[in-house]
Amino acid sequence: MRDFSRGHEAMSVNTATLRAQWSLAEIIEGCARHGITAISPWRDQVAAYGLRQTVAHLRDAGITLSGYCRGGMFTATDKTQRALARDDNRRALDEAAALGSPCLVLVVGGLACHADQSFDKDLAGARRQVEDGIADIFDYARSLAMPLAIEPLHPMYAADRACINTLSQALDLCDRLDPMRSGALGVAVDVYHVWWDPMLAASILRAQKPRLLAFHVSDWLVPTRDVLNDRGMMGDGVIDIARIRGMVEDAGFCGYCEVEIFSELNWWRRPADEVLEVAIARHKTVV
Repeated sequence: MRDFSRGHEAMSVNTATLRAQWSLAEIIEGCARHGITAISPWRDQVAAYGLRQTVAHLRDAGITLSGYCRGGMFTATDKTQRALARDDNRRALDEAAALGSPCLVLVVGGLACHADQSFDKDLAGARRQVEDGIADIFDYARSLAMPLAIEPLHPMYAADRACINTLSQALDLCDRLDPMRSGALGVAVDVYHVWWDPMLAASILRAQKPRLLAFHVSDWLVPTRDVLNDRGMMGDGVIDIARIRGMVEDAGFCGYCEVEIFSELNWWRRPADEVLEVAIARHKTVV
């Protein structure tokens, strides 16, 4: 297991962590000031800044990517909407390639939602749509040499964000679509979403390096006041983050540990430089 106590070279910042305080340009500059050499930007932030400007700014600041957020959202109630999702994912892949990302993270979508905002209740059908959607873009992703990283989300998000909820489910999908383990399809392991899973250790061991494409860290607070926007800073909650990092590193992962904190009630209200300073300290002592 890598020793993080003496530096934060392996730390990345998911730009959602600072989206309330800073623009993407400010995030790039702020990370550079703090000696952070990797980020994972969100598509809306890149669109607001401009793809070419983002590419140039990252290059000039000496910052690389640990991932690109996000593709996915494959589920829909009709073929037209599913085709639109396919086309949008192809655009996301083009952007990820232009940015030099090591992968495109996929949040796959939940139950299909009708125009009146009611949800289809066919969970198995939603999961089939996800598999079909990834299959639709897989060859295009391979043509760009852009790996797809399926991110299983906590079951509380099964209805509206992701119907793939365990690492085992994600790996089953990978095995069906990429049985040769080519490296073109894998998983993003986010401790916030998978820490509770009794099969986590076995699933990480099953994944091994070809499937382990990204590793995200934050913490689960007790109580959690908002299931989406009340993540904790590493060390403030109940997740044994270092133990999970040990699992993924024993399985061959040696990439960035990406700090991804949605925190409307706490960290988004603090000065961004303070957030980065605390995150660096916790990366050294908790991650």
